[in-house]
Amino acid sequence: MTDRKDELARNLAQVEERIAAACAAAGRRREEVTLIVVTKTYPAADVRILSELGVRHVAENRDQDAAPKATECSDLPLTWHFVGQLQTNKVRSVVGYADVVQSVDRSRLVTALSKEAVRAGREVGCLIQVALDAGESARGERGGVSPSGIGELADLVAGAPGLRLDGLMTVAPLTGEYAGRELAAFERMMDLSTDLRRTHPAATMVSAGMSADLEQAVAAGATHVRVGTAVLGVRPRLG
Repeated sequence: MTDRKDELARNLAQVEERIAAACAAAGRRREEVTLIVVTKTYPAADVRILSELGVRHVAENRDQDAAPKATECSDLPLTWHFVGQLQTNKVRSVVGYADVVQSVDRSRLVTALSKEAVRAGREVGCLIQVALDAGESARGERGGVSPSGIGELADLVAGAPGLRLDGLMTVAPLTGEYAGRELAAFERMMDLSTDLRRTHPAATMVSAGMSADLEQAVAAGATHVRVGTAVLGVRPRLG
């Protein structure tokens, strides 16, 4: 193996051990948790290596980086997740490659995604991004709708042509009552997921937890964890 493939294989093995240990501690089966590797800022060559190592889910947060990378890797058996704040003028491009958009947080975005999904003849999975640092009417610092806004937005996604309501996504908040309390934040997300599934039983996905807090997310019940740095290394600074 090349040096980079060796490095990624070691890192992946370490992350796999962490997820497996967290599942065991929580009394969960390992297959209940899906690893999504966040490949933002890293080249298509790394995505190709990850695919060779068995990774099947990758995530990006900037369309200008993701679109050419997804095109270059279109022959690989990958599910592409878009996890960044998404502007409506980027929706047509994102719908061209993203299988799941995890950052749905406003009605205008739902309308744009639906229009482009229908135009492209695709079904796009959607997660409602929840901001646990948001007030009852505000959005979070890093995007996301407040918990009180989930129901209305979920109904909108579920009724939109070309879209599929898959569940919820969150990032552990840096401010507010859950700052520094990752486990409590993720447990709150699971309560919100339970509420959502009462009206949308198929929306079972909960995407939570990253390199620093994946154990807490698994303990709370997350179905997907988004890990970047622990697999790919410290990110290069963007110019």
